Amino acid sequence: MSPELSHPVKKDRDGPIVTLTIQNPPLNILTRQVLLALADAVVEVTKDPTVRCLIIAGSGDKAFSAGADIHEMMNMTVSEAAHHSAKGQALTNLIEHSPIPAIAAVRGYCLGEGCEISLACDFILASDDAVFGQPEINLGVIPGWGGSRRLTRAIGVARARRWIFTGEIVPAARAYEEGLVDKVVPKDKLLEEALALARTISSKGAVAMAAAKYAVNEASDATRLLGLEYERDLWEVLFQTEDQKEGMKAFFQKRPPLFVNRPDWEKRTEGLPWRQQRRIFLSAKRKSEEIRSGDSKDSAPSAAKKEQRNVKKPSA
Repeated sequence: MSPELSHPVKKDRDGPIVTLTIQNPPLNILTRQVLLALADAVVEVTKDPTVRCLIIAGSGDKAFSAGADIHEMMNMTVSEAAHHSAKGQALTNLIEHSPIPAIAAVRGYCLGEGCEISLACDFILASDDAVFGQPEINLGVIPGWGGSRRLTRAIGVARARRWIFTGEIVPAARAYEEGLVDKVVPKDKLLEEALALARTISSKGAVAMAAAKYAVNEASDATRLLGLEYERDLWEVLFQTEDQKEGMKAFFQKRPPLFVNRPDWEKRTEGLPWRQQRRIFLSAKRKSEEIRSGDSKDSAPSAAKKEQRNVKKPSA
């Protein structure tokens, strides 16, 4: 169990701007306690009519957040994994749907669920030493807090596939080139730049700003909630697989995971959506082969078609 933190999220106020700092050094891991504290803080900020812009940052100089607590996740049941993903998506949805613009001020590691929180923000400002990634595939799972949907929206399908399928770590300069990061700045100027942007945003009309945020989100991905639900369903099912258990065990043993191949594919993929799609494909393939060989009963005219032929047209 992760140790209790006295102040997992620090709140600072600068006029209409609130900065929430994740405080779980050195890597600002998102334990259950930190996740709930950050969600509560975002709710409080959203309810405050005097707040005009939100900045989310990580304490120290090593990480914005290196992701969720793998100790907590390693032995989760499917239902526990579902609950964990639902809480994470509730936080990222809250940030994205809030009428208050949000800026992620990213320094150091921004990985996994940490990256997913930054993706829910309207702007990502990165220090020149920041690195990003969705490395969940190395643990035998996938992003579960909205990463597959929001990363694809931000950088496009081809690049998102590379990030998620390989689990690679991406430096800030490349993340900027690919469209994820709004601006890369020297690390000692990061919060200064974030506050400058927040002041500009805060000087605009609050209602118009909320409308602008909503309009851009809808224009870029109007069906995003459907994709998030699909991601969550897949993420929780993966917690019944051997790949998840091996991936997380290998992480703590500091060794490469030994993922098995596919001899027991049918058993290992029970409950995953492509099982149904594969059955449909095989059924269609058999039907096609039957038609080609002339053995299919469907190759003869159906009774409905025969009946249709026998219907007399009404006389003029």
